Amino acid sequence: MVIAERLKALRKAKDMSQGEIEKRTGLLRCYISRVENGHTVPAIETLEKLARAMEMPLYQLFYDGDEKPPASKKPASAKEWGHSGKDSRRFERLRRLLSKTSPRDQEYLLALAQRMAQRKTG
Repeated sequence: MVIAERLKALRKAKDMSQGEIEKRTGLLRCYISRVENGHTVPAIETLEKLARAMEMPLYQLFYDGDEKPPASKKPASAKEWGHSGKDSRRFERLRRLLSKTSPRDQEYLLALAQRMAQRKTG
């Protein structure tokens, strides 16, 4: 889904003009046009303003169903790896080290980790 197309379709479905959105949000009409035509990617705060202007919850900008989308499966628990304690520190160190490696080496390490995971579960 392209957010630009979705915003334009929702605005038209509500039978609203870009001028009406401009008045309700304080965003310039030329900015709204740039967003709707895919020339600008709006910040989440801007998307919140646009959703309020169209009198809809924010999730509807991203979700095409009639009902509210299901909640995520479960929140992270303290027992999950990398969530707290020693594992958390280890995960943070790994993240910092990976940010210093080349994209090619990152791909290599990812492939290696995938093979190791398959070997353990398979």
